[in-house]
Amino acid sequence: MPPHAITRRKLAALLASIPILGACVTTGGGSDYYAGPVSDHFDGARFFNPGGEPPRPFTQFLRWQLTETRTAWPEAFPSPFPQDVPPDRVPGGALRISFVGHATFLIQGAGLNILTDPVLSDRASPFSFTGPKRVNAPGIDFTKLPKIDVVLLSHAHYDHMDVETLRRLWERDRPRILAPLGNDVILRGHHPGMVVETMDWHEQRDLGMGVTTTLEAVHHWSARGVFDRNHALWGGFVLKGIGDGIFFAGDTGFDQGRPFRRIAQRHPGLGMALLPIGAYEPRWFMQAQHMNPDDAVQGFELLGSRQALGYHWGTFNLTNEGVDSAPADLAQALAAKGVDPARFVAALPGLVWTNGVA
Repeated sequence: MPPHAITRRKLAALLASIPILGACVTTGGGSDYYAGPVSDHFDGARFFNPGGEPPRPFTQFLRWQLTETRTAWPEAFPSPFPQDVPPDRVPGGALRISFVGHATFLIQGAGLNILTDPVLSDRASPFSFTGPKRVNAPGIDFTKLPKIDVVLLSHAHYDHMDVETLRRLWERDRPRILAPLGNDVILRGHHPGMVVETMDWHEQRDLGMGVTTTLEAVHHWSARGVFDRNHALWGGFVLKGIGDGIFFAGDTGFDQGRPFRRIAQRHPGLGMALLPIGAYEPRWFMQAQHMNPDDAVQGFELLGSRQALGYHWGTFNLTNEGVDSAPADLAQALAAKGVDPARFVAALPGLVWTNGVA
């Protein structure tokens, strides 16, 4: 068979990669989701990374999809941890972080329950019949989630914005949903009654109980299809007043370390860093949007945090590396830089971190 032949497997991979494909397609006109003043990261039609690397062209996307081979993943990659049954609340200065899977964390402290990028569906895909399918169960069953007060959404890619999980949370708990600019329009397109508070980079919100969150700039992009690239903003969140402070990166490329230097300057002394370590091969295509473990360790050191949990690996097969490549590469990166491996743990669903003990 010719090397460029489109097999059923490659066609499925193409369909599953629509969010990444969207990052390669340039469209004219204004944003479908946001109208606002021009800024250092919005040109009046689309958002962009100031000084950052531009998206790969469509020809390079096709080169990746049609000429490279992904490492095969197993049908199941179960976590060694049992599903967590979290408490209703964690009061005072205590902090409890439970890893649900991929980019979903339940953060409990100061009497608040905060959920990041909640994805509990079987697929991270616009389609029910194809696309990345989870290979392990969520670390918390939906029915065991405590009442969620706040949802933090980093951006619109399908492995971070799961409209079905968000619908279930909204109907059950009516949480505050905070998201970067433009993402409210996407969600209301699916669920018209859903209330979403949007934020620009560096804006802060009071969550109550002495806790605040700030949307910070990271190096990424957004898309739900092939014609809405960067019509909505992306970002990471800093939480203060809960534990010793937390940074949740969402998705980001290393970008020469600039996001981490900037956050360390704006928010010194954050105790916990939640950092993506997966979906990084091939580097020639993925480097601008996803860190590899070595990048993540460098970012951790630039932040100056005491502890990190690594996520965005081992749940959805998005790129070329193997299901367990990220923790192996993380161990090598930590050893090369002389960082205690207990300070940066590759999280698996069901892992619980409580004030210094994972």
